[in-house]
Parts: sequence; structure tokens; C-alpha cells
Amino acid sequence: MRRAAALALAAVVLAPASAGASTTRPMLALTATPARVALAGSGIATVRVMNPGRGPVSVDVARAGFSLDHRGRPTIGRRGGLRAATAWLAVRPRRFVLRPGATRLLTVRSRIPRRAEPGDHDALVLLTTRRRRSAAVAVRMRIGVVVVVRAPGRVIRRLALRRIHVRRGRRVRLVELVVANRGNVTETLERGRIRVELRHGRFRAWLHSEPRELRPRTSGVVQLRYHGRLRGPVTARAWIVAPPGTRPVAQTFRIRL
Repeated sequence: MRRAAALALAAVVLAPASAGASTTRPMLALTATPARVALAGSGIATVRVMNPGRGPVSVDVARAGFSLDHRGRPTIGRRGGLRAATAWLAVRPRRFVLRPGATRLLTVRSRIPRRAEPGDHDALVLLTTRRRRSAAVAVRMRIGVVVVVRAPGRVIRRLALRRIHVRRGRRVRLVELVVANRGNVTETLERGRIRVELRHGRFRAWLHSEPRELRPRTSGVVQLRYHGRLRGPVTARAWIVAPPGTRPVAQTFRIRL
């Protein structure tokens, strides 16, 4: 009887990835570092690709665009929108084989076209393993390295608080702020960068945001968790902690917990 072959395609991970962290080495594994490459204008960077598994892997390298949805989940696309740097990148080699424990360096080169809009433009370098014909279950792994290319010109940093919403659970309330990045560079909102003070009479509660990244001229949801017992209408004072030399962004909302 012929063995049935199943194909499983691993989800793209925008971070160094491997097929396990136990002491037993997996058959299929692949890592790429750094997970994020930043290039100022036209330049060159290297990415270290390693096979920590027990079997050889054949890797295809490609460029792709990507976007983040309203909640920060990545979506892979061929172009990636108006601010994609996909066409600006050249990656070498495009295909290679890694023996167990072996390492290969990728060269990522950017070339900015004339009249490029100032600010950050991004793309993905996708590493995809090819199917092994001899395996009963053929597994493919795909990981992505984010490449951000900053075109020269005036850097604009401008965040805005747009609206607020509360999602109610049994034990927790999720206060969700919609934040707009009206600037031309990617904003990394570290944990606690956005804060909310809840007020009801003499009652005060402080909430701190989960980490989030916002690409230029996009908006997204930032979550803050409330575990207290307060229910009903409250005043929510939200603000974004500003870097030195810039003004903080603040706004007051009325919400119901």
C-alpha cells in the first residue's frame, strides 16, 4: 500500500523560529537572526540563517510585502501597499541547502529610487523550506525577516487617540484604544507607553497598555486590561507618553465598564 503523504505549512513567524526548544533536536528546524533589519537609505545588511535540526533543509528565499491588521496580526502579500520596500530589495542567495548545524549568511541590499517618500518603508524576506520527497509527512516551514528601509528626508512623528471601546469578559474588562500613526515612521509602542486613568468620584485606577507596533499612516487597537470591581459609567483619561522633546498626546473619554 502506498504511504499517504500529508502537507503541513507552518504559519509565517516574524521572529527567529525553530521547531522546538527541548533538548531533543527536531528533524526540521530553521532560525534567522536578526528578526528585524533596519537600513538607512541604500545599504547592505546580513541575516544569519542556521539549521539546528537533525536533517538537511533546502531553503528558498523570496521578497514579499506585508501589512498589519487592526489588531496587529501580520498578513503576507506580494506588494504590501503604498509604503512597501519590496521592489527596493535584492537578496542573495535565492536558494541554498543547509546541513544539520550549518549556517549561511544572506545579503540584503536596498536601493532607494529617486523621489522616494521620506520615512519608513518595509518588506519581508521570506525563508521557505522545500518538501522532502522521502518523508511520509512532508512539512514545510516558513519564517519572515522584517526589513525596514528609511528613505531620507524629514521625519514626522505624530500619534493621535481616535476612540475608545470596552470589551467585557467574566473576569476582566479590555479597554481598547484606537491609535492613529499620522507620521511617516513606524512607531513601536512599548508596554505601558499608553496609559489610562479611570475616575469615578474618589476612585482612581491606572491601566497600562500592551505592546504594539504601528506602521506609518495606519491605525490600530491598543489593549489595556482592568481587573477591578468598578462597573458603570466612568471617566477615562488617556495619554501617550511622549519621547523627550515632544509633547504628550492626551484625551478624555466617557466609557461604561
